Amino acid sequence: FVGNSTYLDDHGPPPQKVLPFPSQVVYNRVGKCGSRTVVLLLRILSEKHGFNLVTSDIHNKTRLTKNEQMELIKNISTAEQPYLFTRHVHFLNFSRFGGDQPVYINIIRDPVNRFLSNYFFRRFGDWRGEQNHMIRTPNMRQEERYLDINVCILENYPECSNPRLFYIIPYFCGQHPRCREPGEWALERAKLNVNENFLLVGILEELEDVLLLLERFLPHYFKDVLSIYKNPEHRKLGNLTVTVKKTIPSPEAIQILYQRMRYEYEFYYYVKEQFHLLKRKFGLKSHNRKPSPRPEFFIPSPLETEEPINDEEEDDEKWLEDIYKR
Repeated sequence: FVGNSTYLDDHGPPPQKVLPFPSQVVYNRVGKCGSRTVVLLLRILSEKHGFNLVTSDIHNKTRLTKNEQMELIKNISTAEQPYLFTRHVHFLNFSRFGGDQPVYINIIRDPVNRFLSNYFFRRFGDWRGEQNHMIRTPNMRQEERYLDINVCILENYPECSNPRLFYIIPYFCGQHPRCREPGEWALERAKLNVNENFLLVGILEELEDVLLLLERFLPHYFKDVLSIYKNPEHRKLGNLTVTVKKTIPSPEAIQILYQRMRYEYEFYYYVKEQFHLLKRKFGLKSHNRKPSPRPEFFIPSPLETEEPINDEEEDDEKWLEDIYKR
C-alpha cells in the first residue's frame, strides 16, 4: 500500500527491468536478400517465444532526414521489450540521439545476384500472384518493364549503373550523405559499423548456417528457427517469394556489372570472410560447393583458407558473454 507516498515525486519512475539477454534487436533488412523469408520465420517465432515483433509498412524509404531519424529511433526505443524491429532502412546510430544502441543483425548476398533479383522482381513479381508486380510498380512503362537486361547494362541505363548499383553498403554505412557515394569512405565506414554494431551479418547463400548462429547468439528470439525453416509447410510459403521470369545476362554484361559494383564486392567478400571465421569459431563447416568466380580485380585473401584458426585467446562462451553485456 503506497498511500500518498511522494517517492515518485522525489525519485521519478522505478527503473526499467533489465532483461538478462539482448532485449533490443534491429534487423535493418537489405532488399532482395532473403528478408521476406526471415520475416515469415520471425512472425512464427514471435508467437512461439513471446517477443515483440515490430515491423514497418514503409518499404521504400531507407534514407531519413535528421528529424525522421530522431522520430523513428524514439518510436523504436519505446517499444515493449524484448523487441525485434525490422524495416528496410539504412543503419541508424541510436547513441547519436541519446538512445541505447540495439543489437543489429542482417543478411546480404552476392551483389550481382541481388541486383538481378530486384530487376526482375520489380517487373514481374513472384509466385504469390501474377499481378503482384503491377501493384509494386504501377507507373512503370511497358517498354521499361520489358527492357532486356543486357540492353540496360550495356547501354548504361540509370537502373543498371551507379549510383543505383551502390545498394548494399549504405545499409551498413548509415545515414550520412557520403554513404550513398560509391567509394572508399562509405566502404570503410560500413566495415567499421559491421565490426562495432552488428552482432551478425550473414550470407544468404549459407542461410541455414546463419539461422544456426542466430539461434546460438539470440536463443530468446531464434530458438528452433532451423527446424521451422526446414518444415515442409514453411518451405511452401517460402517458395511463394521466389522472383519469376529471371534471366541471366551475357558474360560481357556481367563483367561490366562486376566493375561497376567493385565496392559492393569488396564489402561482400569482407563480410563473407568474417562470417566464415565466425562459423569456424563455433564449429560449423562450410559445405563444399563450387564458389562463384570472383571478379578479376580481387586477390584471394588468406582468411578464406580452410586451416583451423587459433582461438586460444578467447573462449567461445566468454565471447558470447561479452555480446550479452553490450
